[in-house]
Amino acid sequence: MGQERNITICLGSSCFSRGNKIILDIIKNYLKQHNLESAVFFSGELCTGLCEEGPVLKVDDEVFKGVSTENIYEILNRFFVPE
Repeated sequence: MGQERNITICLGSSCFSRGNKIILDIIKNYLKQHNLESAVFFSGELCTGLCEEGPVLKVDDEVFKGVSTENIYEILNRFFVPE
């Protein structure tokens, strides 16, 4: 991987109730399973201002809208699985 990455999950009430509560646990488990906990700064923010398009997740400067249990692994693998 080589470089540190940042993941920021929206924990505002809209995103949280739409599924980021579950996504939060999935990301924590993913980072642990792939030994990425020390290479990724994972944090939450209260609101991204994109409530209507949530749940929202940022990886570095890239924003993902409509994050779900169906697409979270695809998003994470895009950044963390070597090609």
